[in-house]
Amino acid sequence: MGFTLREHTADVAVEADAPTLGGVFAAVADGLTAAMCDEIPETGERFSFAVRAESLEATLFDYLDQLIYERDVRGVLPVEHEAAVRQDGDEWVVEASARGVPFDDVNARDVKAVTYSEMRLDPTDDGWESYVVFDV
Repeated sequence: MGFTLREHTADVAVEADAPTLGGVFAAVADGLTAAMCDEIPETGERFSFAVRAESLEATLFDYLDQLIYERDVRGVLPVEHEAAVRQDGDEWVVEASARGVPFDDVNARDVKAVTYSEMRLDPTDDGWESYVVFDV
C-alpha cells in the first residue's frame, strides 16, 4: 500500500494502491503532498471535509481538488490524509481529514491542479489502484 511519484512531461503523476477505496484515495493524496514537499514537520491541526460526485473518478478528482482548495484557502499543506468512501444512492461520497501544516513551517512547491488526463481508478485482486496526473 502506498504511492509512487512518476515523471510526466511537464507535470507530475501519482501511482497508488491500497486494500480499500478510502485507502487508495488517501494514498493518492499522500502522493500529492510528496509532490509539494520533501520534509513534513509535526505542526498543524487536523481539518475535515466531505465531497460527493456522480462517479468514483469524479469523486477522486473532487477530493483532490478540494485538498488543493483547502491548501490555498487555509494557507496550509495538507498531510496525513484519511479518507472513507461510500456510495449514497446514485452518488459517491468521500469523508476525509488531513493535518494542515502552516506554510510558514514548510518549503513547499506549487501544484496547480488535478487533471483528468490519464486518470485511472481500478479494482484489483488486492484492493484498488489509481493513477492521477497533477499540473505543476
